[in-house]
Amino acid sequence: MKETYDTARKLMKGYCRVCPECNGNACAGEVPGMGGLGTATSFKENVTALGKIRFNMRLIHDVTEPDMSISLLGRQMTLPLMAAPIGGVSFNMGGQMSEEDYIRAIVRGCKEKGIIGCTGDGVPDFIHETGLKEIKAAHGHGIPFIKPWEDRELLEKIQKVRDAGADIMGIDIDAAGLITLKKMGRPVFPRGIEKLGKIIQKAAMKFILKGVMTVQDANAALEAGADAIVVSNHGGRVLDHLPGTASVLGAICDAVKGQVTILADGGVRSGGDVLKLLALGADAVMIGRPFSVAAVGGGQAGVESYIDKIKTELEQAMVLTGVKAVSQVPGNIIFRV
Repeated sequence: MKETYDTARKLMKGYCRVCPECNGNACAGEVPGMGGLGTATSFKENVTALGKIRFNMRLIHDVTEPDMSISLLGRQMTLPLMAAPIGGVSFNMGGQMSEEDYIRAIVRGCKEKGIIGCTGDGVPDFIHETGLKEIKAAHGHGIPFIKPWEDRELLEKIQKVRDAGADIMGIDIDAAGLITLKKMGRPVFPRGIEKLGKIIQKAAMKFILKGVMTVQDANAALEAGADAIVVSNHGGRVLDHLPGTASVLGAICDAVKGQVTILADGGVRSGGDVLKLLALGADAVMIGRPFSVAAVGGGQAGVESYIDKIKTELEQAMVLTGVKAVSQVPGNIIFRV
């Protein structure tokens, strides 16, 4: 990955430093860009919360080739992993790679490795349209996320998702209130349970709500009819001073595990981090910024190499903690005082 990181550092200069540890310190307040909002506390807490978790190492067992495959929302995947929806290459990543090339690298790289790449939404419209174009070219292999726009635009985009051949979609409800979109004259809004329920029914496909950080919202998403939730604080880019996702995940899983598919993102930097979130109760994990760096620095090949890296690290962590399958990760692999 060194060559990929070196290339990304040059191409993303002024937008991402590709730090040895992606922890939000160097890029605090750089939004647009790849940083966290304000003091970047929410971004930093994602990394810190995961970093505080320790494993119980177990080596007296017979696990040598753990099963890393899962079935998620009707899709078979080789890893419990997805590329989180991120867009806006021109104003977030330096613009040295086109939006089309970036999204193609994510969608096709993930498909080649048997996982799913998600696409984002935003202003200008080509962010969303390019994502749908690539998902259609990949025969529906990808999950488009749209923002909680006003009703007319929201319904129009749901129809475009359907036309692209996708059978899973999502709304990043954690985008509600994004100042950057408001300044562009395209504000986004929160929605109540009843309104979300109507949107999910209108979509008529598997539906994910991304941006759940409390038990209250997890229960509300369940009541609205969501098939899955993503425990996420939008990478620390929408509200300062939030807890890290690993800090709230356990309580959310205690409340709704088994009733809705639970995904989690935020601060995931290794296969070990993936295993930590699974041990806390997540069914699968999303990774954001590191996928962007891999795509800008190496295109599709960079994305595939990054997935291989995470897979190797996850396998090693599973063997060293005695975990046979990612579908059944016991909570007792986490060290508790």
